[in-house]
Amino acid sequence: MTEAAALPLGASRLGLGVAGDAAVSRAVAVEAPVALEFNGIGYAVMMASPHDLEDYACGFALSEGLVGAVDEIGEIIVHEAPGGWIVRVGLPHERMEPVIARARSRVSESSCGLCGMDSIEQVLRPLPAIRARIATSREAIARALADLSDHQPLGRETGAMHAAAFCTPDGAILAVAEDVGRHNALDRLIGTLARRRMDPTQGFLLLSARCSFELVEKAVRAGCPLLVTISAPTTLAVDRARQAGLALVALARSDSALVFTDPANVLGAGHGI
Repeated sequence: MTEAAALPLGASRLGLGVAGDAAVSRAVAVEAPVALEFNGIGYAVMMASPHDLEDYACGFALSEGLVGAVDEIGEIIVHEAPGGWIVRVGLPHERMEPVIARARSRVSESSCGLCGMDSIEQVLRPLPAIRARIATSREAIARALADLSDHQPLGRETGAMHAAAFCTPDGAILAVAEDVGRHNALDRLIGTLARRRMDPTQGFLLLSARCSFELVEKAVRAGCPLLVTISAPTTLAVDRARQAGLALVALARSDSALVFTDPANVLGAGHGI
C-alpha cells in the first residue's frame, strides 16, 4: 500500500529560550484505526500507521500465533473506510478456532499482546524455546545502532515514529519497519521478513523503543535469537527472555549497552547470564 504515513500540517512556532515566532509547516505522523478481520470475523482494531498494511497484517497474524507460517495466510485485502482502514485476511479453516474463541470487538492503543486475554495464565502462557543461534559481537551492535537513523525516513520527518530493524550477525541492516506504535513496528517488520522470505533466525532485531514483555514475546515467536533495544526493559521482559532462551540487550547506546540475558553466549566474552 502507498497510503501516506505522514502529512504536512500547519503550526505556529513559539519561541521560548530564543525569539522567533513564526508560521511553519510540519510533517506529522498519520495515526488511524486499522480494523483486522480474519475470514470475515472482526478480531482487533489497532491504532497504527496506515501504510504497508499487508505486511502489518501478516506480521500480526504470525505474532498472535494465529498461523505458524506465512504460507498459511491467504488473500489480504485492504479497504479504506470512513475514519480508518479495514484489512481482511484469509486463513485456512483449521486455523479459525483461536480466532473464533478470542474474537471480540476491541480498541487498543497498540498491538500490546494483551487484547482478548481474560486470565493471568493466558498472559504468561509458555513460550516456544529459541533454537536458533548466531555469532555476533559488540561491534555488530554498534554498527547497527550507528546506521539505524539512516533507515528511518519517517522518524526523521515526523519525530513520532518507532523503528524495528532486522540486522545480519555483523550488524548490517537488511530491513526496517516504522510505525507510530512500537508493537506495530515489530509486527510490520515480522510481516515484511515473512513476505520477503527472509529468515529471522539468521540475524538480530534492533528496536528504537522501551523493551516491554510483549516485544520479547513477538521476537521469540519469530524465532529470532537476539533482541536489542535502545531503551530499558521491564522485569517481566527480562524474565520472559530468560525463560525462552532469548538473548536480550537493552539501553543500547553508542558508548555502552546492558546485556540482561545471553544464554547461548551469542555475544561472546562470557555473557551467558
